[in-house]
Amino acid sequence: MSELQFPKGFLWGAATSAHQIEGSPLADGAGPSNWYRFEHTPGNTAFGETADIACDHYNRWAEDVELMHDLGLNAYRFSVSWSRVFPEGRGPLNRRGLDFYERLVDALLERDITPNVTLYHWDLPAALDDRGGWLNPDVAHWFTDYASAMYRALGDRVPMWATLNEPWVVMDAGYVHGTHAPGHRSHFEAPIVAHNLLRAHGQAVQAFRSEARTGAIGIVVNLEPKVPATDRAEDIAAARRAEAYMNRLFLEPVVHGRYPAELAEIFGEAWPSHSDEDMALIREPLDYIGINYYKRGVTRHDDGAPPVRASLVRQPQNPHTVLGWEWEVYPSALTDVLLWVRQHYGEIPLYITENGSAFYDPPTARDDAVHDPLRVQYLRDHLLAVHAAIEQGVDVRGYFVWSLLDNFEWAAGYGPRFGIVHVDFETQKRTPKTSARYYTEIIRSNGGALAHAGRGS
Repeated sequence: MSELQFPKGFLWGAATSAHQIEGSPLADGAGPSNWYRFEHTPGNTAFGETADIACDHYNRWAEDVELMHDLGLNAYRFSVSWSRVFPEGRGPLNRRGLDFYERLVDALLERDITPNVTLYHWDLPAALDDRGGWLNPDVAHWFTDYASAMYRALGDRVPMWATLNEPWVVMDAGYVHGTHAPGHRSHFEAPIVAHNLLRAHGQAVQAFRSEARTGAIGIVVNLEPKVPATDRAEDIAAARRAEAYMNRLFLEPVVHGRYPAELAEIFGEAWPSHSDEDMALIREPLDYIGINYYKRGVTRHDDGAPPVRASLVRQPQNPHTVLGWEWEVYPSALTDVLLWVRQHYGEIPLYITENGSAFYDPPTARDDAVHDPLRVQYLRDHLLAVHAAIEQGVDVRGYFVWSLLDNFEWAAGYGPRFGIVHVDFETQKRTPKTSARYYTEIIRSNGGALAHAGRGS
């Protein structure tokens, strides 16, 4: 076997989110989320598609755990639907909703699969959205009450927790551009939402510590290296603004207790002041940072693209996924971003909590096989990029491919398929793709299989 190996105890996992796979959004006493409301409003999702059925994981969870075991995963990252556990967002707990996650965690542990729970992956209880959602300063307390309930219920069995998944997307897509729930379009709201998300994160970390839990807690951010399109000063400045807006907006406060200086320029009069007390809360020490990486951003100055005044430039020389030219496949930038995080934020342990690709897969598997050579190559190249960062001293402790299953891809509906396991949405049949078989080889060899071209089995 090749000497290409990952560290001992490395987590090899896959990731999903509740709203994208569970289906049955109102079953057993669950309440609607802001996403349920958003996708049932005509015009908000591709072809009017909804997550009412999704992958039917709420009913097929046992089958899916067996699938994870068969693939050799030793970790699984999933999120909890807040409104499944608290139908009104606060108040009485829905025992039947919590029981679902209890059963899932127990089944994972029986199969020696480490559960990694994300508390918030974009689906806010609609009842709280009616009260202002992430614009209401009380949301930090609501979130902490929910988080504390989950710690008490699952903290004896779940060793890894994340407070928020990609808070930048919650802010940018949900409140700046309106392409995600709740569908607002206001750069005045964005700084308020960002700060309340971070306050909620800080309070939830404090609650975790007060519960005296022995596990690890972190935050998950999506990072996209920003590269100036030219050496012109205006493009260099645009890339710097874009980096501050996307990559440093949430990391700078949680690690250093301050916001990037560029945000005052980006938001202008919409940028508020923040108390020292809030910033100290937000800086509550973390056990790890989760990094979601999909692509880089070659950036140019663009006055027509508020609030950052920057836009991406197409790179026709490189492949792209089915999500369009903005989704450039560029594996070496993953090494770059891991080195960047260590340089700016220190030696905190890192996990790749999402990395994956949407390429064309047929809606129906033929002969119980789905061949996806582009995804196999993507997986290999990006794992080699992770290994390159580890060789340079970055403390990366795990990798979670996005995603275990083809699923409901938010406003894009069911068109983009990110799964290493194919889902026939008409029959709900699961079929591991060639990429899944290749990932199994990688896991079994602790990375050794990366030394040769991916071929699956």
